[in-house]
Amino acid sequence: MVSPLRRLLHNPERILSALVTPGMTVLEVGPAMGFFTLPLAIMVGPTGRIVCVDVQARMLRALMKRARAAQLADRILPRVCEPTALGLDDFSGRIDFAVAFAVVHEMPDPPRFFADLARLLRPGARCLVAEPKGHVPAPAFEATLAAAKGAGLGLGGRPMIRRCRTAVLQKE
Repeated sequence: MVSPLRRLLHNPERILSALVTPGMTVLEVGPAMGFFTLPLAIMVGPTGRIVCVDVQARMLRALMKRARAAQLADRILPRVCEPTALGLDDFSGRIDFAVAFAVVHEMPDPPRFFADLARLLRPGARCLVAEPKGHVPAPAFEATLAAAKGAGLGLGGRPMIRRCRTAVLQKE
């Protein structure tokens, strides 16, 4: 998941630089060991924060070990969540941008996820959703976007990311 070779396929800076600015509060859902997290922490700078939620505490511990080594741990807030709820009520309306990279297809209840996400995003905030083409057929991805729309997240664009079905959603 954090292999340097993966950067050839999914370069975090190239994917996220147009969406993330210094000072933002960013939510990363399912960060695993932090492939996107550490570049995000650099992009938001010392005044920004990355809120990382994962169902596996083990992954968050590994992520924070990498963050400490990179001297970025003070910008990252790890949280263990439930499979069916993000559990971030203290961030309601405070998230500027969210990333859900290759995780929505693993969720037991995508409509509930998008409802939780919509509650966390400030008005006008965006979310990048990317799903692997090999795991998520086009009709399933369109169903994902319909669930997002039902939660008040409209389609704001479809950036190109290799081997992924993608959308940038915006809170309406």
